[in-house]
Amino acid sequence: MVEPAELVELLGDWTVGEGVLYRGLARATARLIADGALAAGARLPAERRLAKALAVSRATVVAAYDSLRTDRLVESRRGSGTSVALRPEVPAAAGDGRVPGGQATALVQRMVSGPGEVISLGHAADADGPDLAAALLDLVREDLPGLLRDTGYHPAGLPALRAAIAAHHTAQGLPTGPDQVLVTTGATQAIVLATRLFVRPGACVVIESPSWPGCIDTFRAAGARLVAVGLDEEGLRIDLLARALAEHRPALLFVMPTYHNPTGVLMSASRRRRIAELAAEHRVTVLEDSAHAAAAAPGEVPAPIAAHAVGGSILTVGSLSKAVWSGLRIGWVRAPRTVIEPLARLKAGSDLSTPLLDQALAARLLPELPALSASRAALRRARLDTARRLFAEALPTWRVHSPTGGSVLWIELPPGTDARIFAQIALRHGVEVVPGAAMDATGTHDTFVRVPFAFDPEVLHQVTTRLTTAWTESNPL
Repeated sequence: MVEPAELVELLGDWTVGEGVLYRGLARATARLIADGALAAGARLPAERRLAKALAVSRATVVAAYDSLRTDRLVESRRGSGTSVALRPEVPAAAGDGRVPGGQATALVQRMVSGPGEVISLGHAADADGPDLAAALLDLVREDLPGLLRDTGYHPAGLPALRAAIAAHHTAQGLPTGPDQVLVTTGATQAIVLATRLFVRPGACVVIESPSWPGCIDTFRAAGARLVAVGLDEEGLRIDLLARALAEHRPALLFVMPTYHNPTGVLMSASRRRRIAELAAEHRVTVLEDSAHAAAAAPGEVPAPIAAHAVGGSILTVGSLSKAVWSGLRIGWVRAPRTVIEPLARLKAGSDLSTPLLDQALAARLLPELPALSASRAALRRARLDTARRLFAEALPTWRVHSPTGGSVLWIELPPGTDARIFAQIALRHGVEVVPGAAMDATGTHDTFVRVPFAFDPEVLHQVTTRLTTAWTESNPL
């Protein structure tokens, strides 16, 4: 039996496009059957339950199922409901190459399809960064001749960039040598490589509640069993973490200590120290995602958890996507030397090396970032103030939690609201919202949505206008 929430996740942006709703639903379901995401014989949700999950009328689902039956893709039996046909007559070109997966996979596939008229709130990037044009011109004038004489293959990373990252971490309170750094193609690759190294099928991974869907998808794809631990105003709760480590003996602990995504919490220094102590006591590897720390000036945020290591492996992931530009796909992992070597072998088997010119540009930009911290923080505060004002005026029943940092709002909808259903309605009004259920499988945050605020004021106004229309539709007087 395919659960309604599971099918909603697989369907993705089925409402975007021309034509009546039932035809869009039928086309999207046919695509899932063609791609194998819905296997032959799989029982589909009852019409009424699916209609509620999709926030459409039951007639829309009935018409879609009728269309699929006409095309001999599904079959229905009295008392047994509707199932994918045992031998569905799928045209050879019916699939479109989409990969079934979780919430993050759906976000990525929408990027491939193109933005259209939908404003995506699935990706958060800071509002400011260094002058890329000037840095590129300097790179061409001064570094390009030497780079062109290079083979271009540096599986562990361009030496100049590894040195710059090591200096960055040292300035942040984590003494680091270049041989403790592996350059990756974005922070996501660093997390995937660490998962491949440390997580086996059936192993336990402890994560925060809530957490980022991309990481949840990565761990689940590795066959991991996830255990979620809640947060408070200082970060991951130590009492709950200690209990989880003792009971589940995890292979990996994944945390976001610096401006947690999506809550914006900044973990205290004492909490980071205690996590390092517990990790050593229980012999668990820690993977800390500190992508936002690259934009911070020295002393602006506490030192990474790895600075308090008392044994065991603590891996610190960084990235320039939040600090510079999401199009500069430069990330890294800082870890003990004994971990960097096997990670580098895994990376070499994946892509041989991160693009050389991108690495050379990153090596130029990284030392400049602390000097930009004050101006970037001022712009972020202004955008945050704008977002809070717009939401307070347009949607006063929504509770906006104030982040300590980062670039997203964690918003609680009125009690009893299912954010997954509201996300379906919002998508029909041109806004892609990430519901809390995609970031926490425990059900604790089903009434929450995540909204980035680092847009231009005009875009923020469009976002709140469209969300207000969607909210009015979902809550008629």
